[in-house]
Amino acid sequence: MKKNFILILSFVLLAIGACSSDDEAAQPNAVAFASTSLNLSAETTPIEIKFASPTAAAGSLTLTYTETAVANGTDYSTTPAIASNKIVVPFEKNVTTVSFAFKKLKEAIEGEVKNVVFTISSVTINSVISDNKSIQVNFNETASLGNALAPGVGGPTEPNQVFVDLSSGKMTTVPRVSWDLGFYSGADFRVIINHTVRMTAKQTTSVNIDEVQAEDATMLVNGEGSTIQIDDPIGDITKTAIAVISATDADNKVYVINMGSNPGIVDPKVGSEGTGTGPSRGWKKVRILRSGNDYKVQYADIAATTHEEIIISKNAAYNFTFLSLLDKKTVSVEPQKTQWDISFTSFTNTTATQSGGLAPYNFADFVLNNLKGGARAYQVVTTAFSYDAFALANVDNTKFTEDQRNIGSNWRGTVSGTDANGNPTSGFNARTDRFYVVKDPAGNVYKVRFTAGVNAAGERGYPTFQYTILK
Repeated sequence: MKKNFILILSFVLLAIGACSSDDEAAQPNAVAFASTSLNLSAETTPIEIKFASPTAAAGSLTLTYTETAVANGTDYSTTPAIASNKIVVPFEKNVTTVSFAFKKLKEAIEGEVKNVVFTISSVTINSVISDNKSIQVNFNETASLGNALAPGVGGPTEPNQVFVDLSSGKMTTVPRVSWDLGFYSGADFRVIINHTVRMTAKQTTSVNIDEVQAEDATMLVNGEGSTIQIDDPIGDITKTAIAVISATDADNKVYVINMGSNPGIVDPKVGSEGTGTGPSRGWKKVRILRSGNDYKVQYADIAATTHEEIIISKNAAYNFTFLSLLDKKTVSVEPQKTQWDISFTSFTNTTATQSGGLAPYNFADFVLNNLKGGARAYQVVTTAFSYDAFALANVDNTKFTEDQRNIGSNWRGTVSGTDANGNPTSGFNARTDRFYVVKDPAGNVYKVRFTAGVNAAGERGYPTFQYTILK
């Protein structure tokens, strides 16, 4: 009997199994915890266990446990209750999820390590226990041991940016078009443009924001155009399209902003992306000055003879403060700078031209590491190490470079394989010959592998990945 366990468990997390239709009835189900660690934030927390397919009959799971600095009945309790040093968790027929309740009776003090590790030891129905057979339940904030996530970029038009914090498993999703300019919170006065919507910025010779400007057909992001009109794709904050904001007002010129393109309003054909196929977002002009330790932003439509102003203050907890020129207000985009590690989005990178130079180009399905917040990443090929065998001792710190694109688009491509009948197939998906090492701002190190880039219908914009902390 052919077994084909794959690593995905629907939108959550874990992946486990499919079987051939010829002997489906005899194929064991696969079961695992929905995540490998959990930080308790409420008094009572459900602990989820997932089946790969609906259960064929009612039954029960038996869990064993190991305690660290806690005791059942004193520090915590469970429902069903622990009896004879185990928990028996019943489930019904035709379910894919079962849970038991964990109640925290005592809090952990700061710096105290208190946890319980639960392990699936047996199942009464025909099942196989998958790799994620254990979960560590932490009484205080501890870096996640690992998880499997599905960032919601929104399908082939990828309307969203998704920021991921590996230590908590938290994902923050925002519309890509919600912001236009980002104002740096560091010592320098620097401004970035929205790298997800094909935006460009061009300096004029004028210092008069009320002078009429014109659209510029050379401000392109399609394999043509100028790289000085986009921010440095590496992420070097000293190489932005808008020059450093000077303390001398006369040095701060007016910029024409091509606001780029909206995400497509109609999904493209299967396997294609539509990140920039929607209507134009228009044109603006901006002039940015200093106001003490704040930014003063003058902005208007390019044909306007009057303008509006807004003061943008630095916030040291964040990499940037973001402004929507269209909505005329600051907006929340990135989490705090130490609270995210990688982001999923479309991205303005560069590509080689026929003349041998570089030109701006939009990349869909792109992954950035939080360079300015302190997150770093590098790629490992499976000919050097297998994902499962890769350990903390194998981490090469010299490969953590100052480039936010070290995952980039390298994780995905055209993948060849065979269908259920053994016929050759190819399509866009995650590469299986590589994985990534990510160090977060707190110094935790994870190994990360991408498990999919498309959904079951082959549509792009449905990435999934798994990660495990290295200790």
